[in-house]
Amino acid sequence: MQEVAPHDATELAAAFLQTGITVGVAAVCVFLYARYRRQYFAIWALAWILYAVRLGAIISFLVSEQRLWLYWHQVLAGWTAIAFLWAAVSFSQQIRWRRRYWLLVGFPPVWSFLAIYRLDNFFLAAGTAVLFLGAATAWTGVVLWRHHRRIGSLPAAMTATAFFLWSLHRLDYPFLRARGAWNPWGYYLDIVFELAIGAGILLMVLEDQQRGLSVLSNLSGDLQSGRRESELLDALLARPLTLPAVTGSAMYRFSDGVFGKGAGACSPWEGNPPAGAAKDALERLRRLGTPEVFPGSSGSDGPGHGHPFAAALPVFRGEHLEGALVVVGDVRDPFAALDTPFLVALGHQVGAALANAELHDALEERTAELQRLASRMVHQHEEERLRLSRELHDESAQVFAAVKLQLGMVRESTAPEDRAKLDKAEELVSTGIRSIRAAARELRPALLEDLGLIPALRALTADFADKSGLPVTTSLPDRVVALTTTAELALYRSLQEGLSNVARHASGAARVNVSLTTSDTELGLEVRDDGAESRKHPPGEVHSGMGLIGMRERLASLGGTVSLHR
Repeated sequence: MQEVAPHDATELAAAFLQTGITVGVAAVCVFLYARYRRQYFAIWALAWILYAVRLGAIISFLVSEQRLWLYWHQVLAGWTAIAFLWAAVSFSQQIRWRRRYWLLVGFPPVWSFLAIYRLDNFFLAAGTAVLFLGAATAWTGVVLWRHHRRIGSLPAAMTATAFFLWSLHRLDYPFLRARGAWNPWGYYLDIVFELAIGAGILLMVLEDQQRGLSVLSNLSGDLQSGRRESELLDALLARPLTLPAVTGSAMYRFSDGVFGKGAGACSPWEGNPPAGAAKDALERLRRLGTPEVFPGSSGSDGPGHGHPFAAALPVFRGEHLEGALVVVGDVRDPFAALDTPFLVALGHQVGAALANAELHDALEERTAELQRLASRMVHQHEEERLRLSRELHDESAQVFAAVKLQLGMVRESTAPEDRAKLDKAEELVSTGIRSIRAAARELRPALLEDLGLIPALRALTADFADKSGLPVTTSLPDRVVALTTTAELALYRSLQEGLSNVARHASGAARVNVSLTTSDTELGLEVRDDGAESRKHPPGEVHSGMGLIGMRERLASLGGTVSLHR
């Protein structure tokens, strides 16, 4: 191969300029690899380094015109194209290197030797190499364009377009650049493509960061929402599915040895142990405590199979590794541009949130148990009241009535001067009967059973006004929604205790207001007086006696609350 035009100073300067820019782009990729430790960043960096060395071979050839440098220029050009293709494939699909790929690596040195040292036909020698370079470069664009179509990445589309145009630019070598007709503009056009591809790589990284951080920040909000554990797990598994091309997620606990909940494509994993690459990756994660990314397979014989990629995020409980959040998809690692310390910190947050959710569930269960206990105690208390009311009414009151009858009979046979004493005894017995009947009514309000809630509340306020001498203003509806007997009794007892509390503790009260408000979901009973707090209690301290405690427990068993205001 002899048809290579002599160089001039302008071409040499353009080659040096392109070399400097190529080294800069390679340095950016080296930085990305050092920052994120992702394999494809290392391959991008290798591709640009090979391209810079290729430019060094060009410069050496232009200066010395020795065919050895032209040979290495051709070899490195082929290797650079292969490295770009492998970087794009690794970035978009996370596949492994296979032995047959070495045939591609071996083509550039073999063909370059034949083209430079053995073939005399320039177009055959250069054309074959150029077609190989153009095809590899164009296929790199195809890979990135597919990536764009799958996840809607505009930076990937821009980078793919740059590779397509660069592949076309390579085809002009036998006709223009090798003959000196396109120098130095061919170098300048290469520089434009390099800058476009380098910018595209950076934009793809930034896009990955933006998408990943957006999902993880939303996930962080879900973790702080104070939900139940089951709801939190559902949110935790649903959030990664919003990432492009992510198809499923599942939670794995090392203590169980099987996958727990799953979402999307991972739903069938529930209750199954990991298999294949998933099992190996989870074992590595357990040893190292760092995120793992592993390729799937084309099969579907267990969890971890049938997906182009899978990523496992460690979940910690304190310093203890609890399990892993496994995410699968049909493109690649969804945490591409998120560094390991960030993901480990997120795993700690997920574990803490799950622990808090477990405590929340335990607290709710304990609270429900206490409410059930309080409800049983209130029920037993009311049964005891009913029993006492019946005993007072049926036994004690009857005994007092019989005593009064006997006193009346004795009075008839007693001397007039002694009847005054019997009258006094009969009056005391009558007072006792009235007290017993009042106590029986307090223990079991007959009006509540006979007339209903509203008339019983009106009668209770009227009775309080008669006994205390305090005027009572009521604001009660004519009717309320149907309530259970337990709820009606709780409202009646609450008003009873509220009025009793006014009589005991409201010093100087001149008026009492009682109101009952209703809505679609709740009833509100309010007892308000205009008196000052009793001097028996320090200023600022709201009295909470046994009656109020009982009222609070009674209402809590029904899902209600009690609030006291000065």
